[in-house]
Amino acid sequence: MHLAQLNVAHLVAPIDAPELADFVAALEPIYAVSDSAPGFVWRMMESDDPTEVITHEYGDDLLVNVSVWESREALWNFVYRSAHLEILRRRREWFARTAVPYTLMWWVPEGHTPTLGEAMERLALIRAQGPGPEAFTFKEFYEPGSSTPSPSIAGVPH
Repeated sequence: MHLAQLNVAHLVAPIDAPELADFVAALEPIYAVSDSAPGFVWRMMESDDPTEVITHEYGDDLLVNVSVWESREALWNFVYRSAHLEILRRRREWFARTAVPYTLMWWVPEGHTPTLGEAMERLALIRAQGPGPEAFTFKEFYEPGSSTPSPSIAGVPH
């Protein structure tokens, strides 16, 4: 099994606004880091232009990112132990705060590429029911086929 992940964020301004210039400038370098990271499998793209935002029917201010990783550790290392961490630290400059989950994970069979619709269904599920085997977070992580959260592993919070 591989680990799919979804991030959603409401932009504080249109993607071409000056307030988001640093974020847009960071997209290509960060995608290069993710695409070459150990354990990276796939990410959703509309074109070969890394600065092109995925268009969808969920609103122009909603930025989405869907990717697939070999493991929890691989995704954790990209998110928190690479250049991505600096972007994450600056997220409040570019994205509106939200009280509901903005990131989640779920298991997919190897070779499966999740659709945006599938990812958004998982988001609706975690928002309605909280973390569970079908949609979970790093904090409440579920191994494939498990109905209870797994214990933490070294360096990855539970």
